[in-house]
Amino acid sequence: MKKALLISYYFPPDPEIGGLRMQGLARYLPEFGWEPIILTKELHEESDLQFRVIQAPSPDDFLLNLLYKYFGSDPVYGVKKKLKINTQKNKKSIRYLFVLSIAEIVTYPDIHKKWKKSLKIIGTDILEKEDIKVIISSSSPIVTHLVANDLKKEFNIPWIADLRDLWSQNHYYKYSFIRKFFEKKLEVKTLTESNAITTVSTYLANDLKKLHGENKVFVAPNGFDPKDIDNSVVDITDKFTITYTGTLYQGKRDPSKLFKAINELISENKIDKNDINIRFYGKQEDWLYKDIEKYNLKDVTNYYGFVSRNLVVTKQRESQLLLLLLWDNPKESGVYTGKIFEYLAAQRPIIAIGPSVGGVVKDLLEETGVGIYTSSIQELKEYLVQCYFEYKTKGRVLYNGRRGQIEKYSQREMARTFARRMDELSR
Repeated sequence: MKKALLISYYFPPDPEIGGLRMQGLARYLPEFGWEPIILTKELHEESDLQFRVIQAPSPDDFLLNLLYKYFGSDPVYGVKKKLKINTQKNKKSIRYLFVLSIAEIVTYPDIHKKWKKSLKIIGTDILEKEDIKVIISSSSPIVTHLVANDLKKEFNIPWIADLRDLWSQNHYYKYSFIRKFFEKKLEVKTLTESNAITTVSTYLANDLKKLHGENKVFVAPNGFDPKDIDNSVVDITDKFTITYTGTLYQGKRDPSKLFKAINELISENKIDKNDINIRFYGKQEDWLYKDIEKYNLKDVTNYYGFVSRNLVVTKQRESQLLLLLLWDNPKESGVYTGKIFEYLAAQRPIIAIGPSVGGVVKDLLEETGVGIYTSSIQELKEYLVQCYFEYKTKGRVLYNGRRGQIEKYSQREMARTFARRMDELSR
């Protein structure tokens, strides 16, 4: 069996969803003749024994430690909140721009830049001792690519750079045009050394091809673990429960259309307020409380903050409906959020709200039959009434997913796609 080195900052039991892609790849690559060795950061819990995981410690960084201590894991948002800079959704201020300029200097080119030294030392040791045929680095953070670039040049081993999200082309990019200019140059310089570049959708691949050429980029969509879909049966809630799990990105993922639709349906006596329960799990943001009050939904909405991944998965699977929010931006049309694959495994109907242009999420929902994609409040109301009727007459909203189509989006299929390119490169 050929060996591959997978470099990823996130890896389970780390709860970040970014680790699930590499976990799925590690789990299913052996079926296609590849033994994965995972190089990741220090894990606070013991990793699954089925994986060969090597941890690279990250040295203390005074400035970053200070940011983390006082402002949390997202320094830009944390500074805003701590200094009482405007935290309303999608709002910016002079003080915010000042804080942003400081943060982007301190964190360039990567907030985890101090990790690079130990990561490279341990990566070098692995390559000297193991017969590694391919290196795969997954971002974000982009420090994984910086190290993989160094290792590729030193050992002349084929390298696949996996971009779960785009780098300088990311439409969620939060820094100034000056930093973006330098980061774009760094991206081109770094990824020029790669033998292949992967991303999660055709839309994002087309953007990458503009920077890195047609022949180097290929698509490997995220996926759900097939084992999860066979173990997803739990008791459905008695309430007409709508659940959202994940980050709201300061209002870029905005539930206000859902709030407005439900508020109107309650006013029109089409939904009984006593039946409904809306739940949010993830980083709490102040503006959401104001929106909940604005639409008179305080009595039916609960905001739980961060909980364990295991609990999140349970809450997804017991829900009547799962809510998926996309930024109302045309560039979002090419984004498969990692969350949608968790939702597929939960086997519950999905309501996706996003830009009118549709895109990969809309296509996926239509192909698999697991839910509805909409940007229209009227269409959303009609679907909610239909679901509520099923809930009242049958005790639950019916799930109509097409198993055969859903299985195309499994981590096994993702691993198969990677393995084909790895086989080509290793020759």
